[in-house]
Amino acid sequence: MYAIIETGGKQIKVTEGQEIYIELLNTEAGETVTFDRVLMVGGDDIKVGSPMLDGATVTGKVDKHGKGKKITVYKYKPKKNYRRKQGHRQPYTKVVIDKINA
Repeated sequence: MYAIIETGGKQIKVTEGQEIYIELLNTEAGETVTFDRVLMVGGDDIKVGSPMLDGATVTGKVDKHGKGKKITVYKYKPKKNYRRKQGHRQPYTKVVIDKINA
């Protein structure tokens, strides 16, 4: 069984036992988090919401918080001596999916 959930402005396909990396959540490591914005549940029979499924939830456990790999943003304009270098590390939350309730 799988589900498509929406979190952090993104849609993610999840299955039970899967580890996902999502946008930073305001929870502590070890807590349980419930995703109630479920768009679709698939498996033997498929249920599709319009846009969300009523009563469907996905629960998971927050494993850890962290930061992704560093990216470098470099802007310049040729022949104008304009150069800007900036780094960025996107924060994430690692969640292990426990149960899909459809």
